[in-house]
Amino acid sequence: MTAATAMTIARAAGAIAWANLVRLFRDRTNVFFVVIFPIVLIMVLGLSFGSGFRPPLGVVNGDGGPRATELVRALEAAGHRIVPVSGDAEARDAVEHGRLSGALIVPAGYDRALRAYTPVTLALIGRDEPAAHRLGAALNAVVTRVTMPARAAAYARSAGVSGGFDELVARAEAAPAPGVTVAVSAAGAAGPSPLGGYEVAATSQLLLFMFLTSLNAASAVIETRSLGISRRMYAAPVPVGVILLGEAAGRVAVALLQGLVIMAGSALLFGVRWGDPAGAALLLVAFALVSGGAAMLLGAAARTGQQANALGLLLALGLAAAGGAMAPLEFFPAPMRLLAHVTPHAWALDGFAELLRGDAGLAGVLPQLGVLTGYAAALLALGAWRLRAALTR
Repeated sequence: MTAATAMTIARAAGAIAWANLVRLFRDRTNVFFVVIFPIVLIMVLGLSFGSGFRPPLGVVNGDGGPRATELVRALEAAGHRIVPVSGDAEARDAVEHGRLSGALIVPAGYDRALRAYTPVTLALIGRDEPAAHRLGAALNAVVTRVTMPARAAAYARSAGVSGGFDELVARAEAAPAPGVTVAVSAAGAAGPSPLGGYEVAATSQLLLFMFLTSLNAASAVIETRSLGISRRMYAAPVPVGVILLGEAAGRVAVALLQGLVIMAGSALLFGVRWGDPAGAALLLVAFALVSGGAAMLLGAAARTGQQANALGLLLALGLAAAGGAMAPLEFFPAPMRLLAHVTPHAWALDGFAELLRGDAGLAGVLPQLGVLTGYAAALLALGAWRLRAALTR
């Protein structure tokens, strides 16, 4: 093949791919779903589940005295998002329906019991789940710290130390802490750094929208055939292989453009870090090839645009849910995590997790790139075979 022939083929395939992009954005609603909606969704998910997210803790302050108020302020200072609740029944209902992560009941007479040196019980309402147990441990630590002076005053009184409650508490607060220190040493290599909410949201929405947008744009292949454009291209002095290359390039270009919008937008607006540039770029290209191949196969196999849109939506959302693009794979049981890796989404998520959480380079994501390349090759080959049959039929 001469250089002139190669240039002619590239121009013809590029013209077909460009026509597909122009057709996509000719519908103004696609601008919203390709550019605006993914960024808005990343912002919402990042704000909800980001590193600054604090689950709501209900507090029933039945006492309202200074010691009870001091306890509530200490809980706020410890990072809990306090939601005042009027009574026990309202608190229990809110916890049962998931509006609160838990509810702390400060009983009436809390201050009076402390001043009288009598025991007092704080009740915590929570669901029977690990998060509630962790919340209980955190609250117990705060309550222990805040009530330490009052308990020290009670001990001093029982030992015969003279003075009123306020005086004994003040003396306990002013007393120096015991000279106990904790020496910390590190064992082994540093563990993976936790991902922020925006990183989690951006990676999952990147894969969801790349695949979804590609499959939704598959109806353009059907439109090309129904309008007779494919027949005219086939009748022209253009080899069928060039037409297939152009259609494949158009499908991949749609996915790649969607991915670049999400990557660049999340990095500029929310500071999302995508790890090693070469590894992230190759993962993006590999998943764009997977998405383009799936769209090409769907567009060649479906008979109508409505059928392609319905199947595309079902496949895109179903594979995203099964592959961990809607809920993190860490939430899945072991058999479901194994089953999730039947989808390309799970492999792509693993690759981005290696780049973001494990600080891996290009070498660290070679297994994921290999699997995604295999998916892309199979889907593009099947799509080309099916589209060639449709064009020559």
